Amino acid sequence: MKNILLQTPDGGMLPQLLMFGAIILVFYFFMIRPQQKKASDQKKFREELTKGMYVVTIGGMHGKLVAIEGETVTLEVDRGVRLMFDKASISMEATMKMQKPKDIAG
Repeated sequence: MKNILLQTPDGGMLPQLLMFGAIILVFYFFMIRPQQKKASDQKKFREELTKGMYVVTIGGMHGKLVAIEGETVTLEVDRGVRLMFDKASISMEATMKMQKPKDIAG
């Protein structure tokens, strides 16, 4: 009886390689691909910035875009108060949340 329990079938390396390949595919589709899509969407958003848009920076500063020069933008945060930021500091997610119409519960 002891000999029967200790014997294991020798499947070779193929099942191990298939399992390793499956793990790589899962890792790609659940981690790498969504991150690449998010980065692509963020880049597209920054390229489509136009004067007059209301945006939010990564740090939470709200303002209106009054100038776009290369990789820098100028936000008007209050009348006569203008601040310069790098384009990379504009948050797509916070800006989209701010621009969505708010539901009115009646």
